[in-house]
Amino acid sequence: MSYREHIDLAKLPQHIAIIMDGNGRWAKKHGKNRVFGHQSAVRSVRDVTEASAELGIGYLTLYAFSKENWGRPKVEVNALMSLLVNTIRKETKTLHDNDIRLQAIGDIENLPGKAQQQLQEAIDMTANNTRMTLILALSYGAKWELLEAAKALAADVKKGYIEPEDIDEQAFTRKLTTAAFPHPELMIRTSGELRISNFMLWQLAYAELYFTDKLWPEFGKEDLYAAIVDYQRRERRFGKISEQITVE
Repeated sequence: MSYREHIDLAKLPQHIAIIMDGNGRWAKKHGKNRVFGHQSAVRSVRDVTEASAELGIGYLTLYAFSKENWGRPKVEVNALMSLLVNTIRKETKTLHDNDIRLQAIGDIENLPGKAQQQLQEAIDMTANNTRMTLILALSYGAKWELLEAAKALAADVKKGYIEPEDIDEQAFTRKLTTAAFPHPELMIRTSGELRISNFMLWQLAYAELYFTDKLWPEFGKEDLYAAIVDYQRRERRFGKISEQITVE
């Protein structure tokens, strides 16, 4: 029996974020180089995106390339950027045909020009799609994002647009790269690592965290369904007690 049969479609997380980890280890396990692992991971991206859209998930964020990943061997970084360009080029029509909007967060200006161009073309082509929003976190780091938000608020104060005492959670959230999206309710990380690796530190404050030993190229639709079922079995209290949640 599939986990999908146990999913309550009325209680889906509106936004799922995924740290796609384990490509290199998967490749090594199969006697291949790390680049092969990244190439093989595209299938999992496709399967999880398709499954999310079919279920009715509103937003899906995939942590595709972190700020720290720039420090990897140059040959791997170059291969990743090339894979990014080729994958976006190949998948844009499929996204568009399935009414999926593509967006990106991160230090996009730090990407190679060709990657920026291909990404922007895909974003423009799918801009009016409404079934689901797929968000790629590229050259993204939460510490970088928080610093940029702080700088933007400081600039607004300096220009007289806002008073320091008026800065609250909403004002800060509006300066984040994710300002246009709801915060994730469920964060999934593959490969057995038990950390969030500088990913959405602000946005994940009350997200449910789900960790699996599956390496990303092994992660498929059934694994996503299992994560959602686990999420739906949890009690989300947001600092309150069970009795308060029951009353509400």
